[in-house]
Amino acid sequence: MTQSLEDYLKTIGFLADRGAVRVTDIAVQLGVSKPSVVVAIKVLEAQGFLEHERYRTVTLTKQGKEKVSEIRDRYNCLLLFLRDVLGVSQRTAERDSCKMEHIVSDETLKMMKNLKCYQKRFSA
Repeated sequence: MTQSLEDYLKTIGFLADRGAVRVTDIAVQLGVSKPSVVVAIKVLEAQGFLEHERYRTVTLTKQGKEKVSEIRDRYNCLLLFLRDVLGVSQRTAERDSCKMEHIVSDETLKMMKNLKCYQKRFSA
């Protein structure tokens, strides 16, 4: 999955937390055109992550919800690591986490989580 498609999926997940998700909502949130959103939706739908009927709301499938959860977990882990372990400002941590979540390996993420869990041990 591309970084762009992950961003669409993550945005759809956040919007779904607040209620029904429309193409317009996604376009506004991401600052892109509605035709761009429709193209991404078609790809994500073909991959089984969501369902969408023209002029209707966008709905995450079970597989889509699982992928959104995975993306959020990666983002949140990176955010907490950058902010709480490294002391990066909230704004910078949010921006960098959004970029890093797409490229960090599972191995690195696992080690970061372990470091976060044992932070007190390493800060003495």
